[in-house]
Amino acid sequence: MKRIVLLTILSCVPAAALTENPLFDGADPHAVWFDSRLFLYPTSARGRFSAYSSADLLDWQRHGPIFSISQIEWLTERKSGWAPCLIEKDGTFYFYYSLGPKPSHIGVALGKNPIGPFTDSGRPLLSDNNDPNFEAIDPMVFKDPLSGKYYLYAGGSAGSTLRLFELTDDLLGLKEQIPVQTPPNFTEGVFVHYRNGLYYLSYSHGSWRHSSYSVHYAVSKTPVGPWDYKGPILVSSDRYKGPGHHSFVYVPPKDCWYIFYHRWENVEGDGPYSGSRKIAADLVEYDTDGTIKSITMTPTDRSESFPIPKISK
Repeated sequence: MKRIVLLTILSCVPAAALTENPLFDGADPHAVWFDSRLFLYPTSARGRFSAYSSADLLDWQRHGPIFSISQIEWLTERKSGWAPCLIEKDGTFYFYYSLGPKPSHIGVALGKNPIGPFTDSGRPLLSDNNDPNFEAIDPMVFKDPLSGKYYLYAGGSAGSTLRLFELTDDLLGLKEQIPVQTPPNFTEGVFVHYRNGLYYLSYSHGSWRHSSYSVHYAVSKTPVGPWDYKGPILVSSDRYKGPGHHSFVYVPPKDCWYIFYHRWENVEGDGPYSGSRKIAADLVEYDTDGTIKSITMTPTDRSESFPIPKISK
C-alpha cells in the first residue's frame, strides 16, 4: 500500500476538531495506528468484514471485504461475524474475529498488510462449547511492551465472564490460561492499553440495545491484574445513547489518545433501540495520577465543533 507521511505535528486538541462525528454506520470498532494511518475494523455486515482507514481522521476510505465468513472451512453452523481485532508481528497481520450466537467461536486469519486479504488459519482459536458461564466472543490481543508476551482477553454477555490466555509464539494457539478475576460491571467488549506504567482494562457494561450500555475501566501494574476498578468513563447522554464496545488508540502525530466506539443517535428513552449504530471518536484525557477523565461525546453538527485544522500529506 502507498506510504503516507504526516508532515504536520499537531498539539492535542478536542476530537471534535479532528473528526466529524459520526464517522459512518457500524459497531464494535477496533482502532490501530500503522504506517501513518488509522485503521478501523468494525463488526461485519452480512458475513463480510471490511476495514476503514484515514490519514487525518476526517476522510475515510473503505477497504474490503477483507475477510468473509464463507471462507471458514471448519465452521459447520450458520453464524454472524462480530467484533474483530488486529495485531501485527514480524510483518504478518493477524485478524481475530468472533462468531455467534452461542455456541460461539474466536478464530484468526492472516494477511500481509492491514487491509488483507486475510486467509483463515484453518481452526478455531477458542470455542465456548455452549458453556453457560462463558461466551467466546470479543477477542482482544495485546502485546505487553515490557515482556513482549502476547495475550488474548475474551468474553461476552452470556455469563459476563472475562478469560485471559497467553498466546503461542505463532499467535495461532493458546499457550496457557491465566487466572483472572472478572472486574465489576463487566459485560463484554474488553480492550487493553498501556500508558506510563499502567495497564488499562476497559470494557462494556449493560445491554447493547439500551441506554445502560457504557464503558467502564480498571487499572493494574501488570497485564494480568489484579485490577483496581475505577468506574464508568463513557455513558449515555440526552443526545446520544448506549455508547460502548470501544478501542483506545494513540495517534503519534497528534500526541493524543482517542477512543473509538459506537452509539445510538436520534433515539429516545432507555430502549430497546433498533436500526443502525454509528461509529464515533473522541479525545481521551488523563489526570496526573493516570486516571481517565470522563469522556464527552461530541456532536454530529460540524457547526458546533471547533475549526478543523488541515494536515499536510
